[in-house]
Amino acid sequence: MIRVELPYHLQTLAGVESEVTLTVDGVVTLESLLDALEARYPMLRGTIRDHVTGRRRPLVRFFACREDVSHDPPEAPLPEAIATGAEPFLIVGAIAGG
Repeated sequence: MIRVELPYHLQTLAGVESEVTLTVDGVVTLESLLDALEARYPMLRGTIRDHVTGRRRPLVRFFACREDVSHDPPEAPLPEAIATGAEPFLIVGAIAGG
């Protein structure tokens, strides 16, 4: 089981708590993880990545094992700790300001 922590606004939209669990068949990549998340919670489609291009939304960041993986290729495998559920995958709303 893969653990995914969502920001508050996406928790509200999906009607879930801060952490959800997913099952991904095969190699766990950013793309396969987001595909599984959107399949289980269809109301999140288009909120994390663009419908047409599949690219990450500008104000959303991804973290795996305390590392920012937002700019990694979508087909790159995620760390083993994410794939086994030892560490959660974080989706963070990245709002800057002062």
